[in-house]
Amino acid sequence: LGIGIETIFPYQNNLFIGAQDGMYIFNNTDPSNPKLITKYQHVQSCDPVVVQGNYAYVTLRNGATCRNGAGTTSSLDVVDLSDLAHPKMLHTQNMLTPYGLGVSGKFLFVCEGTHGLKTFDIRNPNLPVLLSHNTGIHAYDVIVRNPGALILIGEEGLYQFGFDENAGELKLLSQIPVQ
Repeated sequence: LGIGIETIFPYQNNLFIGAQDGMYIFNNTDPSNPKLITKYQHVQSCDPVVVQGNYAYVTLRNGATCRNGAGTTSSLDVVDLSDLAHPKMLHTQNMLTPYGLGVSGKFLFVCEGTHGLKTFDIRNPNLPVLLSHNTGIHAYDVIVRNPGALILIGEEGLYQFGFDENAGELKLLSQIPVQ
């Protein structure tokens, strides 16, 4: 794959690899020999990806040095994966400075760096709706741990949150400060 790999997201029998030049989709039925299904190409940008059902959620960040220079857009993109060989863009929405993201059930969590953490309602998976924006934390990456928990890395340390699986409200459980 070369350089510029942002994330590797295993889902069902596939690997979704977010890279600076696109999202690679591999069949991983045989983990010792993954087979490339396709590459979904986008503008040169930093590109984390998560998948749930037939949808991939991809963040692209402007102003970040990614391989051959700065990206040109900051967005959250929703990609239809119903035909893995032919993924297609369903929706894009502007973001401030998106970094890592995580998905759980009807919620999508998107880190916005110094702009905080956003929680989206994805009951309609192809059209995320902003539920909350926590600006009190600098959020760079998030790992969702089911049921109802997430781990977040921010400028001030490592955080553990619980979240209500019905309302998506976050509750700080613990923090390990980092200087």
